Amino acid sequence: MQDIGLFEDVKSLINATKSRLAVQVNCELTTLYWEIGHCINVNILSNDRADYGKSIVATLSRQLQNEFGEMGFSEKNLWRMMQFATLFPDKQIVVTLSRQLTWSHVVALLPITDDLKRKFYIEMCRIEHWSVRALRDKINGMLYERTAISRKPESTISAELAEMSHGKISPDLVFQDPYLLGLLGIKDSFSEKDLENAILSELQKFIIEIGSDFAFLARQKRITIDNEDYYIDLLFYHRRLKCLVAIDLKIGPFKAAYKGQMELYLRWLEKYETIEGENKPIGLILCAGKNDEHIELLHLDETNIRVAEYYTVLPERKELERKLQLSIERARNRVLTAQNN
Repeated sequence: MQDIGLFEDVKSLINATKSRLAVQVNCELTTLYWEIGHCINVNILSNDRADYGKSIVATLSRQLQNEFGEMGFSEKNLWRMMQFATLFPDKQIVVTLSRQLTWSHVVALLPITDDLKRKFYIEMCRIEHWSVRALRDKINGMLYERTAISRKPESTISAELAEMSHGKISPDLVFQDPYLLGLLGIKDSFSEKDLENAILSELQKFIIEIGSDFAFLARQKRITIDNEDYYIDLLFYHRRLKCLVAIDLKIGPFKAAYKGQMELYLRWLEKYETIEGENKPIGLILCAGKNDEHIELLHLDETNIRVAEYYTVLPERKELERKLQLSIERARNRVLTAQNN
């Protein structure tokens, strides 16, 4: 028994050291790639010939591969290094970034031209520890555009992302609209109970979609008010927001009456379930459709209630992109109108 214990102790020491070495190697490699990209960029800028950049990169790639073997020095990868150095001109930021993300993460981020959007994915990757595959899936699924923060003015987005880098997170960085639930395998015709059952049977996939900080607490949570029973479809706890999240599932479009129902749930949770140090509960009403004017007139944000659509069948990317862009523009216009009044 002692031999087994000794073996496990030594194995733990070896694995811990290997993990630290992997982080250090990644940090050095990512920083090296930035320095190579920066060096090439400076060299190209000092030469006035338009065709110089393409030819020097091709030549340098051949020279490096002859000297060091493959080692990531293909012409394509050298262009990535140059782009990396251009997008992140501050070396100190790169050093910090290299401790948190791998070079493969960086490559996935390079096509993103919007600085705020890129920073959003960097911060989410950091706090949720996404794999490269998860990051690519989130980008392809347009997570940023579906997150509430994208509908705010750029100054607000920048401020909240800065807060996020210091460990603070707002609900606008957590909640999405719409949610993509195609991974649950729900058929064309379904009831609210079917949707609830699908979520619970594929809870891990559902949490991947809504965010890893959500912890499942209960389904059909019974609450009793004046001897009358009510049931909350799903109850979660969000670790970083430090609050309960009640989810109400609807198979049809949003109706104004849903607000009063959710308010009742939230006030009960606040009175009987919230403990000291926690923030007020948040309600999320998931509907098959919604009308923006209804949401605006009901002032739901003032009551900690959020309404979001869900798609059980994923739309074509172009159609999803069109809808999200339209939604973002409308939301930002409403903010500008309110500021001007």
